[in-house]
Amino acid sequence: MNLQERSDLVLTFAQVLHVNGQSTDDTVAAAERLSNNLGLRATIMPRWGELLLQATDGTARLVLLGTASPTGVDMERVASAMRAIDEVGAGQLAPPVVLETITAIAHAPPAPTWLFTLAAAAGAAALSVIFGVRHLAAVTLIVASAAAGAVLRRTLAQYCTNPLLQPLCAALLAGIIGALAVRYQLSSSLRLVAVCPCMILVPGPHVLNGMMDLSVARIHLGASRVAYAGLVILAISSGLLLGLGLLGVSLPVGEPGRAVPLWLDVIAAGVAVVAFSIFFAMPWRMWGWPVAVGMLAHALRWWTLAVGGGAATGAFVACLVVGLTLAPVVHRRHMPFAAIGFASVVSMMPGVFLFRMASGLLQLANNAHTTLDLLGATIADGMTAVTIILAMSFGIIVPKIAIDRLTDSATRLKA
Repeated sequence: MNLQERSDLVLTFAQVLHVNGQSTDDTVAAAERLSNNLGLRATIMPRWGELLLQATDGTARLVLLGTASPTGVDMERVASAMRAIDEVGAGQLAPPVVLETITAIAHAPPAPTWLFTLAAAAGAAALSVIFGVRHLAAVTLIVASAAAGAVLRRTLAQYCTNPLLQPLCAALLAGIIGALAVRYQLSSSLRLVAVCPCMILVPGPHVLNGMMDLSVARIHLGASRVAYAGLVILAISSGLLLGLGLLGVSLPVGEPGRAVPLWLDVIAAGVAVVAFSIFFAMPWRMWGWPVAVGMLAHALRWWTLAVGGGAATGAFVACLVVGLTLAPVVHRRHMPFAAIGFASVVSMMPGVFLFRMASGLLQLANNAHTTLDLLGATIADGMTAVTIILAMSFGIIVPKIAIDRLTDSATRLKA
């Protein structure tokens, strides 16, 4: 293979990793490892929408630019690509066959619609339990709404590639069903029938990947990831509030949640982690770690709240344990951290607070007689959401960065 062919191969692998949700550090490291195995010195410079590759082989130098928008999350493709890179390094995969392999990986089908729908229903039901649902009728409506939304998303994906349309329409459907539940007195003031099917749409991996990029000064890419996640959340909030508003129902601001027993919270957390693992197309052989660690994290969060800690403190403690536990596992077992790490904690994303903040802002805009209670509750929901996101990011990112640096230093010393 000449310089052009080897460079194209490295760039193709980096594109597959980048667009399917792999963390940027791991994508860059994997591309460099593959280039070394192919006899190149290559550097990947990622940005939103593009990857720049600089490759050298002796005195020859080549620069390539490829398109890559990291809007997807498919950990089956990520894991397969990482495994293929390891096989190239071990001499188990010949370079002429590698291009066919990565092409097949890039076009691997997503989870079947029936499994995706089942995961959406189970995940929404699990989140409703975590937030204190009390009535079986409400759980049934949540399951039906989430399942219908999943089918709607898969149907829209066949006709439109706009990444904002699917969550907007699914949230609109959830809002309408939630409003009907309020009309027929099947939903409490928490509006869980409307909110829980929307919470599974929150783009947690994009938020965490963006915060990881910002933490190492990849400003353009990190800000772009966070902005994209914000647009998705805005689409979800708009659909939810529009669906509720069509039937004259609003989402209360500042509504306190309900406490649930520890055993119930932990079991529901395990179900939620399995559901998100399916959403992320994670290989089933990797489910054990995120489920076990996710249940432990929720138990620690529950305990922190029980002893008087705030929501942000509980999220920080839980994510810190996840980061400290899973970062070493990732290195020993060659798993993508974006798969098992994010699946363990993404159910803690403060979607409900973001939706309530959006509802509060809408009420403030439409209310000529703004009350201090409404203003204060809106600000409180927004600040709670921001502090939880920051606490989660800090808790899961710092251990990973520290352990990555220690592992890299130990590897260089052995070399």
